[in-house]
Amino acid sequence: MKRAIVIGASSGIGREVAKLLIAKGWTVGVAARRVERLQDLQAAATERIDVTADDATERLRHIINNIGGMDLFFYASGIGKQNRELHEDIELATVNTNGMGFARMIGEAYRYFATTGNGHIAAITSIAGTKGLGPAPSYSATKAMQNIYLQALEQQAHARGLKIRFTDIRPGFVDTDLLSGDFRYPLMLRPERVANDIVWAIEHRKHIRVIDWKYRLLTAFWRRIPRWLWRRIRL
Repeated sequence: MKRAIVIGASSGIGREVAKLLIAKGWTVGVAARRVERLQDLQAAATERIDVTADDATERLRHIINNIGGMDLFFYASGIGKQNRELHEDIELATVNTNGMGFARMIGEAYRYFATTGNGHIAAITSIAGTKGLGPAPSYSATKAMQNIYLQALEQQAHARGLKIRFTDIRPGFVDTDLLSGDFRYPLMLRPERVANDIVWAIEHRKHIRVIDWKYRLLTAFWRRIPRWLWRRIRL
């Protein structure tokens, strides 16, 4: 029996991935801050988890025990918004959730798999970590941190002889609550399509998956733009 925990399953990509895993026969535990949105998922267990709270790791261990263990940890929690005026509350909240919260939850999953001997950690980061984006400084910075954190843990796991697999999922713009508002983002992707791509990447044990092909081309181009030119580009 395959057992998965999905963090951030109340809406968007996390919810769609949870639904796909359940349909594929996985035993799935789901967690989010808005636990009332989890009730109709037909998951094996639900848990209210705020990744910024001190009790988040304890609650994660609780839901793992409730479903009898964990083979896959899927992380889809995060916040982000444009902040051209660099409001302090937006910057600090983003760092707290996408930085501290990410390290807290991914770290706990890693420690769990280190004790069981094997497992798979898959997390949604973003193409925003490719370059520093002026309209969203803390968002792009924390996404770059997430990319590097997963890479570092992958190296550490290999050095320790741990059979822990990692999948760094980097979507482009996805039509979810995170991007709701007056601004219309280009090349928007549907969460259902993104979720299918994610499950495929997990099943095929991909290390990094940029979604979709348009964003794979775009990020490859971004990486080649020199710093002196990048800072002159208006976004």
